Formats: sequence, C-alpha cells, structure tokens
Amino acid sequence: MKEAVSPPRRNLDAVPTPRARPAADRYTAPCAPRLVESPVFVLSSVRSGSTLLRVLLNSHSRIRAPHEMHLRTLHVELSRDFTAEAMKALELDRQELEHVLWDRVLHLELARSGKDVIVDKTPANALIWPRLHRCWPEAKFIVLLRHPGAVITSLTHRRTDPDHAAIRAEVLDYAEKLEEARVALDAHVMTYEELTAEPERITRGLCDYLGVPWESTMLDYGDQDHGTFRPQLGDWSSTIRSGRIQPARQANVETELPPRLAELARAWGYRSG
Repeated sequence: MKEAVSPPRRNLDAVPTPRARPAADRYTAPCAPRLVESPVFVLSSVRSGSTLLRVLLNSHSRIRAPHEMHLRTLHVELSRDFTAEAMKALELDRQELEHVLWDRVLHLELARSGKDVIVDKTPANALIWPRLHRCWPEAKFIVLLRHPGAVITSLTHRRTDPDHAAIRAEVLDYAEKLEEARVALDAHVMTYEELTAEPERITRGLCDYLGVPWESTMLDYGDQDHGTFRPQLGDWSSTIRSGRIQPARQANVETELPPRLAELARAWGYRSG
C-alpha cells in the first residue's frame, strides 16, 4: 500500500544527462579578411539627429550613408549539430560568420553606390560598439551627442502613452555606452546642437576626420535623393523631410535628470538641472 500511494521514483538511469557543449561551440575564430576595411559608424542615442547627419554625409560625392542597416539584428544560424564543426574546419564560428555577412552587406551597398566611404548610422550600434570595433579594427567612429534632457523630451513627444521611467532608463543605457565609446575610442566627437548651429564648420571637421575634401553640397541635402524616410529606417518627421537644416530643440535646463544622466550631461559639456 505504501508503494502504491507514494510518488513514482525516477529511474536515474533514464534521466538524460546534460549534453556537454560541443568543442566547436567553444571555438573562437580568428578575424577573417574584410572587403570593407574601414567603414564608418555613427554612435548615438535615438532621437539625437543621426538621420540629419546621415543625409549630410550622403550628400557628399564620395560618401554613402544609407538608411539604418540594423546589423545588430542580422544573425547567422548553425542549424545542425555538425555545422559548427564544419565551420570550425574553415576557421569560422557563428560570430565571425555574422561579421563576414555584415561586411558583405556593407561592401555590396558601397559597390552599388559607386562611392568609396560607407557610413552606418543605426543608433543601436552604440550598444554594440565593442563588437563593431573587434569586427573592423580599422573602422572609424563618430560619436554624436545630444543633451540627454532633449532626448528624453523628444522620445516622450514621439511615443503614444509614454512610460517615463522606461524612457529615462533607455536614454541612460545609450548614454552609458556612448560614454564608454567616447573614452575608449579614437573617435570624432560632436554634438547635434553644434551640427545644427554651425553646419559648415562641423561638416568640415567631419570631412577632415574621414579624409575627404569638404563639399558645399552637403549642406543642401534636400536637393538629393536619400531614399524613403520611414519608421525603423531613421527619422521620418516633417523636420527631416523639409530638406533644410533646422535649429535643434534645446533641452529645458530646469528639467531634473536622474543623477547619472546629469553626471554624463556635465561630462559632455551640457548644463543639467
């Protein structure tokens, strides 16, 4: 009777033991040769003027700056157990296969454009800048800053029924990664406020950093075709569609920022409440 009412005992021999991770999964591949050796990445928060910067750069005769490319979400799947072993034999792993794919996408876009410098301005690149730097050791980086208070205000106005705490957390996540990149990389650092106030001076500095001559056509971006402005590919507001550089909306310095965001704002040369 005791055995009849007792919970069934598990047969330990029948319980599968966790399968050890295959050696190929632990393999780290060397960096493969790149078709694009020195791409340019704009590192910025969302709502920081990166689309404006994109179209100004794309207006240069030698610079291709397409819509947001979202490399971070472009993945490779090794769908069978033996696939990782096969790739290891080719000195590749999943991450390096993704790098090869990313590189091929950039090269294809650059070849189609007929230009020789390519820029990706996807804001989420700021969250993976160490990986981009590993993938392209010769990459160039532009750190585009904007007052965190202005970013929070812009996000709040853009979203329906905004979650204020979530917005502040999102802006802080971006700000922390931007500060890491600003300190660690030999990057060209600029602000959205400066870009809109003194576009010629700032774009001249950018061209010097990128090793191309400045062109006045950069300031007349509305005269050129930059593709469709739509959600998920960059800013699509009436401001960017106007084809004109317009003054940046300033942050309200009386608005209180979370302590860490206020600290970062001051480090970037901004006033904070």
